[in-house]
Amino acid sequence: MGRVVNLAVVILLFLLGLGLIVKGGDWFLDGAVWIAEASGIPRFIVGATVVSLATTLPELTVSVTGVLEGEVDLAVGNAVGSVTANIGLILGISVLCIPSVIDRKQFTVKAILMLGGATVLTILCWGGSLPLVPSLLLLVIFALYLVNNVYDAKRSMAADRAGGSRRRAASHQKVLSKIGMFALGVTGIIIGSQLLIDYGSELALRLGVPSSIIGVTLVAIGTSLPELVTTVTAIIKKEASMSIGNIVGANVIDLTLILPVCSAISGGSLAIGRQTTALDLPACLVVGAVSMLPPLLMGRFYRWQGFALLALYVGYMILLMT
Repeated sequence: MGRVVNLAVVILLFLLGLGLIVKGGDWFLDGAVWIAEASGIPRFIVGATVVSLATTLPELTVSVTGVLEGEVDLAVGNAVGSVTANIGLILGISVLCIPSVIDRKQFTVKAILMLGGATVLTILCWGGSLPLVPSLLLLVIFALYLVNNVYDAKRSMAADRAGGSRRRAASHQKVLSKIGMFALGVTGIIIGSQLLIDYGSELALRLGVPSSIIGVTLVAIGTSLPELVTTVTAIIKKEASMSIGNIVGANVIDLTLILPVCSAISGGSLAIGRQTTALDLPACLVVGAVSMLPPLLMGRFYRWQGFALLALYVGYMILLMT
């Protein structure tokens, strides 16, 4: 009976972690939408920077904590699995519900950097490890991504000023309220992530499931919940740009920042399991190509992409369980 009670506590704390991530992401999204309206920066850019940086805090925290606690398979599986979940599951839902036209000026470079990051990561990990020095190339891609976003934001704000657009006025109390919402959201995300890594590992041990499988399924989807919250809210409010910008930005961060940081923490070389090189990274590349190539070539997302991405993600899950 004691074992049953203990397992129930583990599951409850795991679900509490997921709940904190969901609520934290929700509060942060509200603040981010207000930032876009108050600053005049396009929603896609806000989604690709401010929102994506916050919604990837779970992945970063879980993966770094996993390395520090010796759960390397969980850390790597979470980072790569989160990208596949973001694209196959979350972007698939978004595109299925809101097949939208994209702004090529804002989208093209970011999509290319995302695909480039996935390709470089796959090549670097092919030998079964991610060495620190070669992984610096991923950080270069991340830096280019930040520079491109700053450039796009400045260009958009300059265009608004030239066109005589007026930004949304805000009282001092309103600004403090939104900053407080931002801080609470980030705090919820960080605490929820810690609960996920602790009790996700415990669940893996108790259920006899390898940590690598837990990393790319339960924990990866759990840490992608802020992106899912953003997407569901975007569908309800018909704000496709915020959702797509968030997903693209989160994927760039997952692919080009998290694992190089983990490699440095692990002592210079991060061990990459066979499952990651044989299945997880190829799956990430396939869903990335299906999601990004059509809008890059045709200038829009199509509903068939949503069906295809969801089907690919389901197939990936089935392969993991066999």
